[in-house]
Amino acid sequence: FERGMEFWARQTVLAEGCHGSLTKQALAKYDLRKGRQHQTYGLGIKEVWEVKPENFNKGFAAHTMGYPLTNDVYGGGFQYHFGDGLVTVGLVVGLDYKNPYVSPYKEFQKMKHHPYYSKVLEGGKCIAYAARALNEGGLQSVPKLNFPGGVLVGASAGFMNVPKIKGTHTAMKSGLLAAESIFESIKGLPALEEVEDEDAKMAMFDKEATINLESYESAFKESSIYKELYGVRNIRPSFSGKLGGYGGMIYSGIDSLILKGKVPWTLKFDEKNDGEILEPASKYKPIEYPKPDGVISFDILTSVSRTGTYHDDDEPCHLRVPGQDMVKYAERSFPVWKGVESRFCPAGVYEFVKDEKSPVGTRLQINSQNCIHCKTCDIKAPRQDITWKVPEGGDGPKYTLT
Repeated sequence: FERGMEFWARQTVLAEGCHGSLTKQALAKYDLRKGRQHQTYGLGIKEVWEVKPENFNKGFAAHTMGYPLTNDVYGGGFQYHFGDGLVTVGLVVGLDYKNPYVSPYKEFQKMKHHPYYSKVLEGGKCIAYAARALNEGGLQSVPKLNFPGGVLVGASAGFMNVPKIKGTHTAMKSGLLAAESIFESIKGLPALEEVEDEDAKMAMFDKEATINLESYESAFKESSIYKELYGVRNIRPSFSGKLGGYGGMIYSGIDSLILKGKVPWTLKFDEKNDGEILEPASKYKPIEYPKPDGVISFDILTSVSRTGTYHDDDEPCHLRVPGQDMVKYAERSFPVWKGVESRFCPAGVYEFVKDEKSPVGTRLQINSQNCIHCKTCDIKAPRQDITWKVPEGGDGPKYTLT
């Protein structure tokens, strides 16, 4: 056993990506969402293919909407041609869907059989797979960015431009803004190594001495990030209300192409978060998805094998449910949502297996070794009672092309 190390700093920059573990704790501890909307998310699933030369068009990029998703589910597909005969194909599904029978993974596999995608992939070979949650809340869901001793940057703050599915540029810009604000706040303070008295050193890190970087939040509101997110703030929520997919497309076209986002109103998301918004399975019929053909579409374990994910068999499970009681979890969840956990996970981590001792005849089984760290379970669990923790030793997927 090796005790963990403590790192002391006047400022800690949280840049964990979407739905980070430390960020989640900071948001709750300092109530950083007070007066802001909750974050809403999408699940991005993608593959990298080696395609035939005649199907390759280097630099080609396209986004699609509609098929295979229904009108009440936000999302869309994409394909990017890059490198030497490589094509990335993927689907982003908004996690604010209500039907517990929706399977984002199977929707993606179904999408690839549409001629627009299949004509590119036919004769090719899938060589990589990945999935990751994305921030989709936009400006309405950006929390307070500073707290005593730290700031949020990039996807930890939710700076993705949803219509463009891009956030790298805003993440880099926010890092620059944070660095400049931090430098200005500490440049006049004594360096820690110059303070010899241990009590004085400790005092530098107590609550009174901690820097709360209000200047960073102010800099954000004057930055190109804010301007960009403000201009597209109504696009994503327009799909989540009564307008649905088709109405959202019409509104978004008018807002972005004609009005340029310069309208006096700001649309809001549903008050329920992405987990709470799920409705009972009794309101829906199970969805019959096509079986994978092993050529264009694949079963979930074949896809997971392409991530290179690895976790030691004997390491503690990093996916936590209350008390790690799998029978009790199934007893609370399965009768209402009929195993939604097994469908929203794009890696086959969650299964409901028969258990005669269970009052509902089944128990939850967590195959944590399959986990590809997408964070969907921590977001979409109906009762918000699955917690994703960092695995022991930093194990996980070994992404290269994805």
